[in-house]
Amino acid sequence: MTTITEARVIVTSPGRNYVTLKITTSDGVVGWGDATLNGRELAVAAYMTDHVCPLLVGRDPARIEDTWQLLYRGAYWRRGPVTMTAIAAVDMALWDIKGKVAGLPVYQLLGGAARNGVLVYCHASGSDVPALLDDVARHLDQGFLAVRAQASVPGLEGTYGVPAPDGLLYEPASAALPAEHLWDTGPYLRFAPEMLGAVRERFGFGFHLLHDVHHRLSPIEAGRLGHDLEPHRLFWLEDPTPAEDQSAFRVIRQHTTTPLAVGEVFNSIWDCQQLITERLIDYIRTSVTHAGGITHLRRIFSLADLYGVRTGSHGPGDLSPVAMAAALHVDMSVPNFGIQEYMGHRDPAGEVFRTTYTFADGYMHPGDAPGLGVDVDEDAAVHFPYDPRQLPVNRRLDGSVHDW
Repeated sequence: MTTITEARVIVTSPGRNYVTLKITTSDGVVGWGDATLNGRELAVAAYMTDHVCPLLVGRDPARIEDTWQLLYRGAYWRRGPVTMTAIAAVDMALWDIKGKVAGLPVYQLLGGAARNGVLVYCHASGSDVPALLDDVARHLDQGFLAVRAQASVPGLEGTYGVPAPDGLLYEPASAALPAEHLWDTGPYLRFAPEMLGAVRERFGFGFHLLHDVHHRLSPIEAGRLGHDLEPHRLFWLEDPTPAEDQSAFRVIRQHTTTPLAVGEVFNSIWDCQQLITERLIDYIRTSVTHAGGITHLRRIFSLADLYGVRTGSHGPGDLSPVAMAAALHVDMSVPNFGIQEYMGHRDPAGEVFRTTYTFADGYMHPGDAPGLGVDVDEDAAVHFPYDPRQLPVNRRLDGSVHDW
């Protein structure tokens, strides 16, 4: 019987920190999984190294569901971002191995292609509205059919989603100690409709327009913003309010018809059960890395399908190309796919992660290489040691802590 002979964690920072799991079988087949948790990478690495990897050696790599249940139910202390990210890495790696053994891309093992390609959205941003409009134009010229738009709120420093003027992709984790940003809801509520209105005025309605609030509004404030944005016909309004209280979205629903998306911070099907079954959202944004891997992500998406909720998986640069590939394989196969976030990765990530997925005319495809279609250059990874970084925190103008 084929068994797992080694499970090893690789921490590397080619442009930002990534945590990667390598599983090797007695037949010499290697599977790769992503275990990156932005700002808490070493917590997941230690959890896997000390508690998860020793359980994998000697197990049958083909028993993906049994291994998932062992790591989830067998730990007793269930759920949470560290545990579910570690489980996700194992799950991805085992699906990668299964695809390589079968000689098929993973999406073929998930039922085959339900579409020809995966619609993706990009990130456009600017330090002011003119800069944002230039960035939207640049992405539309690249062929994107869906664009998320963010711009700095006048009078506030460190607005979410706007990169530093270094020409690099946006990366919020930037220092060994958290940066502190100032936030004031009033100016944002006035500015956001003007900003998104300027995008529509210049470019029209021939593409999908998205916007991320990043959990910063109360339910009634979010309802007001959604109502004000209705003339601009957003594809979705993302993370309008903190989602620990799922019933809060009832208030938003009462005040706006703007589609709602949430879920990137969710770790399990129970975090979004009420949101889905009561149809309080239109898109569920759980990610393959933070919600237990391909196995559990499919459960969430299947529940969503029953209630007409579509998928919109988190896909930022702080998830590695391994995660991006895994997400695309799921996207290709699920019937209720909506859209996939695609932010890309900072150089020199390409020196460590070799991918087969492609982008053309607004759509991505995972490729047809066996498994996930991603390989990791371990020799290159050594040259990019871990770089301690923390996510920022938000404070209101009076100094109190606010959701970032």
